[in-house]
Amino acid sequence: MTTQTSGKQSGNLLTVSEVASLLHVHPNTVRRWAAQGVLTAWRLGPRGDRRFERLQVLQLLEPPSSDAPQLVNGMSGGDVT
Repeated sequence: MTTQTSGKQSGNLLTVSEVASLLHVHPNTVRRWAAQGVLTAWRLGPRGDRRFERLQVLQLLEPPSSDAPQLVNGMSGGDVT
């Protein structure tokens, strides 16, 4: 998880609640994804509030590319017997 605070414009950053609403998930899921590195979180202010780049969040809404390995029941396509 990234903890930098400089170089980002606030208009391109989303709160945990905004990300959760866009992705139709619980805010705790967004926090867990940040901890796991699925999303990059920028920590701002004395409380360390998380902010997420709008572009990265929107990329999660795009369908996977055809060359990406497909997951079936938590396993990659080559692992299915």
